[in-house]
Amino acid sequence: MSSFNAFFFPAITNKSLPRGQVRFDFLPSRPMNRSGLYILKREFYSHLFSDSIRIFSSHLLVLVSCTLLFNCTDSAEPGTFIKADAVNPVLGPGSGTFVCPVTNDSVAWEIKDVFNPAAVVKDGKVWLLYRAEDSIGRFNGTSRIGLAVSSDGFNFRRESAPVLYPEHDEMLEVEWEGGIEDPRVVSSPSGGYVMTYTAYDGKTARLCIAFSDDLIKWRKGGTVLRDEFRNLWSKSGAIVVERQGEKMVAKKIMDKYWMYFGDTDLFMAWSKDLKSWHPLEKDGKLIPVLSPRPGKFDSRLVESGPFALWNANRITLLYNGMNLDAGGDADLPAGAYCSGKAYFNPEDPTVLTGRDEQYFLKPDKPYEIEGQVNQVCFIEGLVFFKNRWFLYYGTADSKIAVAVAGID
Repeated sequence: MSSFNAFFFPAITNKSLPRGQVRFDFLPSRPMNRSGLYILKREFYSHLFSDSIRIFSSHLLVLVSCTLLFNCTDSAEPGTFIKADAVNPVLGPGSGTFVCPVTNDSVAWEIKDVFNPAAVVKDGKVWLLYRAEDSIGRFNGTSRIGLAVSSDGFNFRRESAPVLYPEHDEMLEVEWEGGIEDPRVVSSPSGGYVMTYTAYDGKTARLCIAFSDDLIKWRKGGTVLRDEFRNLWSKSGAIVVERQGEKMVAKKIMDKYWMYFGDTDLFMAWSKDLKSWHPLEKDGKLIPVLSPRPGKFDSRLVESGPFALWNANRITLLYNGMNLDAGGDADLPAGAYCSGKAYFNPEDPTVLTGRDEQYFLKPDKPYEIEGQVNQVCFIEGLVFFKNRWFLYYGTADSKIAVAVAGID
């Protein structure tokens, strides 16, 4: 919520004001008249939360007293994302080692590639949980989940050992030896964190779930799809959340939690408790809620990005789209991964209400164009941090970069 009092005086000004300054006091140079009155519009109000405020009028001077509460922008969505070229990529392969509990050998677990991260704000810092590959696994390296922490969202200190990995447990048969891939993390309303991740045995990818109280120690919760769907290829689970300050909290709609998932079409699953999930299906077949489009950047496949963001107006899903070799967007390279936005009904998340025609992020930097897989910007981690949105993405399946947006 926000409350404010504004008084407008004629004056000459063209002044930039820093973000976070919520009271501006200017004395009038001459008495106010009717021509000097300015209506405070929503656009100006939204800029109170941007990096700067610029008052362009040459005839107005503003006295604003504004009291802001922390959750004042909970319904606001990200604006235009700008890649942080000065610092990108923010994370690359590392030299850390740990003893793999499956082989009992010391492994350089992130020596080959790091990419596709989840992101969470905790204790005033950004916690990045990312996919890391060694160079010895049979299936192009075994994947594990690493952790890095940043106080500014750009410069990260990584842990020396992974926090989630294959081991001798009930999940080993589906996790070895491709590993654990592509985490997405949200907060649970009851406390703690929920992760969706992909287990890969070298043949089938299976969407899985895990839980943590501190983002460091994780408890595996099994596959998301069970029974007759357990061995179906499944990936990329994006849970619907509501922003509460800097927390992204799983949101119940129609008394259920919801998840978008998939890497061909997008499908949906629901849960009462975030533990046991049930896919939307008819006659034993999953029901698609978002599909590829001929001639577009997402002509070959669509795949979930970060969580889906709920507000009273709509659910916004950032997603990844892959371009067809032929029959896709002719202005993009064959196989390019770009980022799109789709919108769903906030009262029924299965109902698609709109979709952007164009991508908002595409591979155009050297580290995005060339790597383990060329021409890839794969969005997966999103946080609201210090009044800005930070979108973390994998670049060419090799490194991690970030793009930053204000509030729309």
